[in-house]
Amino acid sequence: MRSDSTDIPDTAGTAESPRPAQVGVVVIGYNDRAHVGDAVRSALAQGPAVAEVVAVDDCSSDGSGELLERLAADEPRLRVVRRDTNSGGCGSPRNAGIDTVTTPYVMFLDSDDVLPSGAVDALLAAATEAHAEVASGLCVRRELPSGREQSWQAPLYTAHAVLAGPSEHSRLVHDTLCVNKLYRTDFLREHDIRFPEGRFLYEDIVFTARVLAAGPRMALVPDRVYVWHVRRAAEQLSLSLDREHIDNWKARVQACALAYEILLGAGQKELARAARAKFLDHEVRMYARELGLRDAQYRRAWWEHTREYLARYDAADWELNPGAPGRLLARVVLESPEPLDLPRLRELASRPARLLPPYARTPDGVPVWSADLPQVTLTPLLDRPTDLLPLAVDAELLSRARASLLRLRLHELYGRVAEAGPREVDVEWQSREDEDRTRGRTTVPLTPSDAETDAGTWSAELPVDLAALGAGTWDLRLTVRFADGTQRDVTAHALAGAGRLRRRAVPSVRHGVLLVQPYATHSGALAVRLASGVRGVLQVARGRLRRLLH
Repeated sequence: MRSDSTDIPDTAGTAESPRPAQVGVVVIGYNDRAHVGDAVRSALAQGPAVAEVVAVDDCSSDGSGELLERLAADEPRLRVVRRDTNSGGCGSPRNAGIDTVTTPYVMFLDSDDVLPSGAVDALLAAATEAHAEVASGLCVRRELPSGREQSWQAPLYTAHAVLAGPSEHSRLVHDTLCVNKLYRTDFLREHDIRFPEGRFLYEDIVFTARVLAAGPRMALVPDRVYVWHVRRAAEQLSLSLDREHIDNWKARVQACALAYEILLGAGQKELARAARAKFLDHEVRMYARELGLRDAQYRRAWWEHTREYLARYDAADWELNPGAPGRLLARVVLESPEPLDLPRLRELASRPARLLPPYARTPDGVPVWSADLPQVTLTPLLDRPTDLLPLAVDAELLSRARASLLRLRLHELYGRVAEAGPREVDVEWQSREDEDRTRGRTTVPLTPSDAETDAGTWSAELPVDLAALGAGTWDLRLTVRFADGTQRDVTAHALAGAGRLRRRAVPSVRHGVLLVQPYATHSGALAVRLASGVRGVLQVARGRLRRLLH
């Protein structure tokens, strides 16, 4: 039984007042026989509101088509469309589904994902009651096999809302998924809104731009309406996760550039500007965090291609929220012909952002990125709210006889930290597998350094009982509190070197022994992985091998 089987009810149509059959669900798949059946069943299990499920098989060779045909033989609501040639992407099979459905509303589902119970009812109720062309809800990313979940663009879906048009909420450009939405079929057809055909990566970005450009009335709901399965250990990564080749980045830039042109051409200037800002805050930061994992040839190609695209930005693009980390990072890329300061850029690209020292100034005192790039000014940081500053906190785990010691050091940032008056820091370890599970929460004072070599820093120390954390992966989370009443949630830059804690075994009352592995995440933050007993040690070794292979 699959780990997500609890999302699929055993029987359909249990609601007291079932919705009329008005929705068609388009399920697309290619060589995904292991999962496509579960996707189709999750759509059928939505109940009477689903009039039909159109399963589009993109010329699979693994028996997916035959499996779908057998399912359709026993389910009158299931229709199977089998393409004669493989398209190489997701757009063409989805377009085939749009052409096939006969229902007033349509939504999309990928073969390796599922619809949670009640998703269609929640979206259909919102669309019909608000007379909306588009209804959108919360998508949850579920990491498999761990089951860890993370909400996608959660700030958009905190409460029910109705928008006369997308221009009322420019943040909508950040939700580029097509699968967590219900569309009026006639709306898509009347405006000729389709996906790019063939092998076009990130077709969702373009399709969503076309939807927003048409100015639909929209309904937003806080309900979970889609479960996006992320299988990083799969033999074949999904298109969106396979980012190690430069062609992936070029495809992403192409999709974002086309989305901007679509919105601008439709007169949606504010949304177009927001889309360009999103590219800096999301795309550039995500890929910049991973540059250290790539070879020199990739880094040079990424840098050159990114500079070429950023050169199209105008002054108004840069003036929008100039102190945001993505804009500062992009400025460095734009102003430097060659890749530089990659470790520092990685930290700035993290979430929350960390701007590591040195904090350079021009001879007349203007804050700048570095002596090599004085044209990249950091003056916007002087006016940025304290709770949005890219604070840098170093963290090191030191080995001690009875317990490990966590040492923290907060850096000054052009006088802004001293101005706010750092007083204390909340420390806790958050489970990677369950974000609601934390350990070791405590508050310690921050003490200004008296040492000349550490001038402009504040430090704190506390013991850490690693055995009390238990097996799993734990991220260090900090909240710096200031005398002016503000606070800033941060992660800590992991220090490495002589004297700091390396892999070791610690005794545990519950587990007998725990293997402790402190490490720096892809964004440079401190985390600790603990495995219990021999089986746990083997799991750590297998996990490390998978990461090296992928």
